[in-house]
Amino acid sequence: MNLRNILCSLFLFLITTGETCRAKEADVASSSPRIVNIINFIRQCEPRIDWITEDVLYETVVEQIKIMKRHQLKGTFLLQYDALMDVRYQKLLKELPAEMFEIGVWWEIPQPLVERSGYQWRGRFPWDWHADVGFATGYSPEERETLADTYMADFRKIFGYYPKSVGSWFIDAHTLQYMYHRYGIVASCNCKDQIGTDGYTMWGGYWNQGYYPSRKNAYMPAQHAENQIPVPIFRMLGSDPIHQYDSGLGANHQRVVSLEPVYNSGGGNRAWCKWYFDAFVDGAAMDYGYVQAGQENSFTWKSMAKGFNIQMPMIARLHKEGKIVLKTLGETGKWFKDNYRVTPPTSVTVLSDHSKKNQKTVWFNSRFYRANLLWDQGTMRFRDIHLFDESVASDYLTKRGTSNQCHYYTLPVVDGFVWSSLQTVAGLRLKSVGGLEIKGGDPTVDDHTDGELTVRWPIHSPEGEIVITFNETSVSVSAEGGMKDNWFLELSSDKKASLPFRKIDRQKLSCTYKDASYAISAIRGAFTNEPGFGLRIIPEDNRIVLDFSSRLSL
Repeated sequence: MNLRNILCSLFLFLITTGETCRAKEADVASSSPRIVNIINFIRQCEPRIDWITEDVLYETVVEQIKIMKRHQLKGTFLLQYDALMDVRYQKLLKELPAEMFEIGVWWEIPQPLVERSGYQWRGRFPWDWHADVGFATGYSPEERETLADTYMADFRKIFGYYPKSVGSWFIDAHTLQYMYHRYGIVASCNCKDQIGTDGYTMWGGYWNQGYYPSRKNAYMPAQHAENQIPVPIFRMLGSDPIHQYDSGLGANHQRVVSLEPVYNSGGGNRAWCKWYFDAFVDGAAMDYGYVQAGQENSFTWKSMAKGFNIQMPMIARLHKEGKIVLKTLGETGKWFKDNYRVTPPTSVTVLSDHSKKNQKTVWFNSRFYRANLLWDQGTMRFRDIHLFDESVASDYLTKRGTSNQCHYYTLPVVDGFVWSSLQTVAGLRLKSVGGLEIKGGDPTVDDHTDGELTVRWPIHSPEGEIVITFNETSVSVSAEGGMKDNWFLELSSDKKASLPFRKIDRQKLSCTYKDASYAISAIRGAFTNEPGFGLRIIPEDNRIVLDFSSRLSL
């Protein structure tokens, strides 16, 4: 074969290989894409630990970029204002290829941004993580706009354009809406659900994936397009779907079990990462799956190197195999808006456990509610149900927060963490008429019907099957086989737990939480308040159907 023929053959091979890779990714994208965002955010200073100098923080970002380039991984870097104004970061990030790396905003408020905006700094350090000084919620709505104007003007001077993405542990609706209308941002991201971690509580929200937030509350998914901010918010950090929720049960704060590379029990552990990504790729997710990988530079390269070097090759391999789609945060926001007018239903399904507990879980999310099932030692319970209501304003919509902590919440129906103690684990449990918890085998989960997630759980004695179907507005529970009406759902909770139930009627459960009123309707079945037992839901013709949308008409 002469040189010309060799070159032609090589050219045809490269074209075919490229088309095959593109075809694989297109196939993933056309069905239920599993989207990965690698998001690293950058602070210039870390006042909490003396040895974490500006040089240490800078070198962390340098190393992150090296690894991502080595594995040809695209990603997003979000800049806090102090890092934005540092010429070293400006030079480093300007040199990155724009088709692979997105530069955006990390919306924490450091001293230089406040003073350049004409305000007095109230913090203890040049960057202070307390909510009333380090986040926009600590400032009036007018001040938030000025802070955003200052940041955006300097960003454009440095990079020549306005950023498309803004991330923060928590971001308020006023700021998000202002940045959308004035500067055209297309995507945002916020912290995973947590209670008390670093003083930040975000509890009951759209679990993982992304959602359109209410105009009154950036943590609360909106139910109608006219009442939503048209900027999707994606949940960060990749919580362990089974174990994060119960971590710290019986305490007033949670520990962290997540994809973050610094945690040896999570993202810094090779076996855990393989388990997590296997479930992410293979579990029923309905419309799409999403996870954010990456790490803030405050943790330093010394702490994250092991986990980062585990995860990046793993992500690169999954991408090469066509099992995931890699996007920047901005690209993901645009994709979401191109595909969804309102927030779609999604799920997270994990039917194997990396621990010896052998638990399994299913999370379901829609614009109306979220629900979680947990299988544990042969039993199944609703571990969590929270409702969403776009009319409920956040505490920070029109005024600034004055506490060094932050609280965002939705509307609880079942809260397996807050309502639990070391003695009693809360949940809505499936029981027989004799009062014993029903036991069964391994569940199966089906997401092939558009807009529905169906869970089938084979049960023992009598032999049969429990079928749970989630859709956008309701959940249905029914029994097949020998159960007939010999079953019900019963809520367990700690005696000291403050439950929201105001009135229990047969067809309606009326609730109040933090001055917000809401209700759940029983389309099929009935609510009862049994003396000595509390809330029960009794089937009608072997079926319970609960509507989680009717509260909006109260």
